[in-house]
Amino acid sequence: MKINQAGTHLDQMIRQTRNHHVHLSSMADAKANMLLTTATIVLTLSVSYITDDELKWAAIILICFSLLTIFLAIYAVMPKVPVYVKTQKFEEFEKTDMNLLFFGDFIHLDYKEFEIGMEEMLNDHNKVYQAQVKEVYTLGKFLAAKKYRYLRLAYICFATGLFTCVLFILLHVILT
Repeated sequence: MKINQAGTHLDQMIRQTRNHHVHLSSMADAKANMLLTTATIVLTLSVSYITDDELKWAAIILICFSLLTIFLAIYAVMPKVPVYVKTQKFEEFEKTDMNLLFFGDFIHLDYKEFEIGMEEMLNDHNKVYQAQVKEVYTLGKFLAAKKYRYLRLAYICFATGLFTCVLFILLHVILT
C-alpha cells in the first residue's frame, strides 16, 4: 500500500470507521442479549405446557426453537479466541495475512516479537496506514462472518419457532 500524503483527514476517516465497527459490535451484543432474554422467557413459560395434551406439541416446538435461538445468540457473542495459542516469530507472522493491530492475530507473538513488528510499522507511515486499513477490514469481516451471521440465524430461528407454534395451534383448533 502506498499513501502519497499522510494527514489528519486520513487518520480521522480510519478512526471514524473503526468507531463505527465498535458501535456495530456493541449493537450486535445488545441484540443477542435481547434474544437471549426473550428466548429464555419463552422457554421457561413453554415448559409448563408440556403436560397439557392440547398444547404439548406447540410447547415442544417453542422449546426446541428457543433452545436453538439461545445457542445461536450465545455463539454470536462468544469470544473467538483460540484455546491454544502457538507463538510465532515476527518473520513468520509477517508472511501470513495476519494483522498486527488485531488482538486475535497478535496474540500469536510474544512481546519482543510484537515490539519488533510495531517498531517496523511505526517507522513507515505507509505501513501504519496499511495496518489500520487491514484492521478495519478484519473487524468488518469478523462482524459479518461471526457476529451478524449467527445473530441473523438466531432471529430467523426464533421467528420460525413462533410462527410454527402459532400455525400448529391454529391447525389444532381448526381440526378439533
